[in-house]
Amino acid sequence: MFLEKSSNGNKRTGWIEVICGSMFSGKTEELIRRLNRAKIAQQRIEIFKPEIDKRYDDEKIISHDENTINSTPVQSASQILFLANEVDVVGIDEAQFFDDELVNVCNHLADNGVRVIVAGLDMDYLRKPFGPIPTLLASAEYVTKVHAICIRCGNLAQYSHRTVKDDHLVLLGEKENYEPLCRSCFLEKSEKK
Repeated sequence: MFLEKSSNGNKRTGWIEVICGSMFSGKTEELIRRLNRAKIAQQRIEIFKPEIDKRYDDEKIISHDENTINSTPVQSASQILFLANEVDVVGIDEAQFFDDELVNVCNHLADNGVRVIVAGLDMDYLRKPFGPIPTLLASAEYVTKVHAICIRCGNLAQYSHRTVKDDHLVLLGEKENYEPLCRSCFLEKSEKK
């Protein structure tokens, strides 16, 4: 299924990189940057996103800065194993929308010599750990936490504050539904509810 040796004949070593943070923090931008660098290095890449995320495009991954990269939408994490053949790098965006099987998929890929780059929210709108990201953080070799800017005070923001009334855990949206806030501003907004 996967290449066991690199082009120079050495055994390939895989690993997991997780890019996490709040909404509007640049997670997807960083994922696209890393994947484009892998392309420049002539590495074979495959990119996946959850099928439910159709905010900007059905297939492409698009950052808030409107940078794009082609991807394959999948219904479940297990599909990634069937589609990621003969690759050096696998990119996964919006990982919080996958089930916990994503952790096994990422570890399987890395165990077989694939560099796996995962981007996703580490917390939901209630500041609770979100989906498989916390477990991926524990098993990843590299973790990058990126921050947005708090729209209230200008400090670093790490929370995705929901601005509309909706108690569903998953509510796809953008600036009309969410705003990045720092700890102080998040607590202040939460007290007013």
